[in-house]
Amino acid sequence: MGILVPNRTAILVSIGITLAAVLILLGMDRPPICECGEIKLWHGDINSAGNSQHIADWYTPSHIIHGPIFYALGWLLFAKWKIGGEGAVKWGLPLAVFLEAAWEVLENTPMVIARFRSVTANWGYSGDSVLNSFFDIGWMALGFYLAMRLPIKVTVVLAIFMELLAAWVVRDGLTLTVIMLLFPIEAIADWQAAAYA
Repeated sequence: MGILVPNRTAILVSIGITLAAVLILLGMDRPPICECGEIKLWHGDINSAGNSQHIADWYTPSHIIHGPIFYALGWLLFAKWKIGGEGAVKWGLPLAVFLEAAWEVLENTPMVIARFRSVTANWGYSGDSVLNSFFDIGWMALGFYLAMRLPIKVTVVLAIFMELLAAWVVRDGLTLTVIMLLFPIEAIADWQAAAYA
């Protein structure tokens, strides 16, 4: 049995969902690229105007981690529907892309931007550029691909490593962001703020 991969239809559906998200974000008046006029491969300062405006940043690992999470979700859902295995891989990708694209649109609404600014380490967050959102969807797809190809233990270790690295360098990451968005903890906020005092 060869390695399972999404079929052509699933890939085309995923591309269509991504393009729809780009058009929605443009319709929401999100800037196509950083308003600084530059496109950078990497921007490492999470509390600057360039955060979430370029191709990759300290939140890229969070989006890569979304891939294995969505892969596992798709596997569980399709297994429940008795599609499992091949169907989970083929149709899990469009599901994952849809979830990531929906998050990118939601994340760039005024309500969520305000929430990020008030309770997370992103005090200067002003939303994503369309370029950044597009690549965030791509980073998630990379994580999905890695989850398809790597053993589960390797995927879990890689995700933990990326979380710990982001927490060590910028005192943030997927886990901390989710905690602070849903149930802000003052001790975490103080620890994060101390890095930028």
